[in-house]
Amino acid sequence: MPLDANYLNLDWREEAALNVLTQSLNDEDFGRVAMVSSFGAESAVLLHLVSRVNPDLPVIFIDTQMLFQETLDYQLTLAEQFGLTNIQRIRPEVEDIRRNDPFGNLHRADTDKCCDFRKVQPLAKALAGYDSWISGRKRHQTAKRAEMDIYEESEGKLKINPLAFWRPEDIRGYIDRYDLPRHPLVDKGFLSIGCAPCTSAIADGEDPRAGRWRGLDKEECGIHFENGKVVRRPSVEAA
Repeated sequence: MPLDANYLNLDWREEAALNVLTQSLNDEDFGRVAMVSSFGAESAVLLHLVSRVNPDLPVIFIDTQMLFQETLDYQLTLAEQFGLTNIQRIRPEVEDIRRNDPFGNLHRADTDKCCDFRKVQPLAKALAGYDSWISGRKRHQTAKRAEMDIYEESEGKLKINPLAFWRPEDIRGYIDRYDLPRHPLVDKGFLSIGCAPCTSAIADGEDPRAGRWRGLDKEECGIHFENGKVVRRPSVEAA
């Protein structure tokens, strides 16, 4: 029986990611390290890898107060199944919500401002005590990420991307290999999952991230910057 190239490639990427995580979490030069996870459509892969190296690693989960209930439930499922003991669920300050978005509709007028006080500012505060942080970004996700490396300098910290070179088939293969729980919205056509008001299901053949901020010139929430600027993408017509 011939060897399966996809299986061998997944073996290589799995071992490489584990090596990156092991070094990052055990080498004192990396300082204090945390992981940031959205507990979205593909999050189970990196969370499972982290659990194999250090299940006590701080995992920062940004609860914007506008997430799908399915995401909140999924976070609890993965934490329990993977034995993750240090989930740090952070939220925007109550006063910031009252001042910026008392009626919960700011996203309709200014998505950047909404993302800033609900995601960017809480994460900046949460990461203040860390020197390095682990991200689940991958090169295949957007054109702007196509040249991303495993290690990056970001806002004065080291950002670690263990899955930078993973392809969609690697993600699917790893989930199947370890029979990981799927986010319940994936089967409903949500292949990239953020806040409920700004995330929609995609049609067959659409880019997996087409359902994020559909119809807007926006690609990132603001957590990930390039040269200090929020990454943009061409506007997409609403289906």
